[in-house]
Amino acid sequence: MPSNDVRNLLHTAVPTAAVGAVAAVIGGVVAGGKGALGAVVGALVCIVFMGIGLVVLQRTAKSLPQLFQAMGLMLYTAQILLLFIFVALFKDTTLFNPKAFAFTLIAATVAWVAAQARAHMTAKIAYVEPESSTAKSAEKTGTSA
Repeated sequence: MPSNDVRNLLHTAVPTAAVGAVAAVIGGVVAGGKGALGAVVGALVCIVFMGIGLVVLQRTAKSLPQLFQAMGLMLYTAQILLLFIFVALFKDTTLFNPKAFAFTLIAATVAWVAAQARAHMTAKIAYVEPESSTAKSAEKTGTSA
């Protein structure tokens, strides 16, 4: 994975993990240990789902740039649907507090999207590929007028 891709992933995962940590503390205070566990699970599910999606999207952008926008829209739609499915599956669990899980999942998703937008806006992305020096020397053959 190129360094700017790793940097993008870190700039989105770290704020999301911070939101998850704050949610775990709040969940622990409000609902006890099960609330903290639900918040941690919610944050981890969000980071894993969104991280996999970001990696897939970056690979698609490199190999098939013409599909990048359509792939991004499809990917985010699928991620949101899968997150809703997770909330529906775990709504009656006794392993952790499902409300803390759901609220943390929503908060972490919003944090991920906001951090990803900020990381993209502040990234120094080259819009034009610079020419190599061998291409310039090949153009200068022949008579100069």
